[in-house]
Amino acid sequence: MTIDPLNDIPDIADIHLAHARIRSQVLRTPVLTSPSLDEYLGCSLFCKCENLQRTGAFKFRGASNAVKLLEESGIQGDVATHSSGNHGAALALAARLAGRTAHVVMPSNSSVLKVEAVRGFGGEVHFCEPTHESRRAGLEKLVAAGHIPVHPYDEAAIIAGQGTAALELEQDVPELEQLVTPLGGGGLISGTVIATRAWGVDVFGVEPEGAADTVASLEAGRIVDDYRPDTIADGLRAIVGQRNFRVIRENVREVLTVDDREIREAMVLFWRHCRLLIEPSSATVIAALRRYPDRFAGRKVGAILSGGNIHPADWVTLTGDGSPG
Repeated sequence: MTIDPLNDIPDIADIHLAHARIRSQVLRTPVLTSPSLDEYLGCSLFCKCENLQRTGAFKFRGASNAVKLLEESGIQGDVATHSSGNHGAALALAARLAGRTAHVVMPSNSSVLKVEAVRGFGGEVHFCEPTHESRRAGLEKLVAAGHIPVHPYDEAAIIAGQGTAALELEQDVPELEQLVTPLGGGGLISGTVIATRAWGVDVFGVEPEGAADTVASLEAGRIVDDYRPDTIADGLRAIVGQRNFRVIRENVREVLTVDDREIREAMVLFWRHCRLLIEPSSATVIAALRRYPDRFAGRKVGAILSGGNIHPADWVTLTGDGSPG
């Protein structure tokens, strides 16, 4: 099953096939607009609410596609991955629905809420040190024990599944001019670029300044894999994957960065205008629209809100705002 990652990149047909494959299992999440937020940001914003997806994040799309492809191929057995939480929970549910078990390597500093979610959806958690190397080594052990690897982002089936969110957004709002997504390992933005290429939409990625490995990699012309992330956006601490880096380098308009203070402020801003709690990774896109108004002024902008897996008490602790309490 191992294929050269430089050639194993899905195309738009793969995303349409993924959408047909998983549509009975995933939610077609709503597109949220807010006139008051538009006025504040100076653009027309259309938010694809993957924070309302099953398991609370877009990751369920890719995980569902990967597991269903295993079923179609007649490949039996339990699956394994590494994750800070959202992909692990998504794979746990997708596996459970297929009569399998997901084994998830998680950093020891993972959110308690996300650890509980993985277990709640039937997954088995294996803790590791909070480094990229430890996560990778933990997954290698599980694969050596006979489990089927499902990479959280550097896998064609995952990329195709994640691209279905942008496909739906374009179908619902065909007049979009730009699209912004968070950027961690690169599965979401890779699928987004492939899904929207035919529409001519400019795609922007957003990384936290404390986890800007993709920016460093683009500057170096190679993947910088010794990056040590330090950010509140726990879902974006991964090192960009090989397939993902190639797609980003060739197709993404620009990768922007925001700092943790701006992320916190964006979480509060979104709550005040839209009355929804989003996790820090999601808030990066709102933070980028605030920090770089010249990129988006007067445009029709799509934003994928990647997840909402944050406890209200943790939201208050992170933001210092008492609103949801």
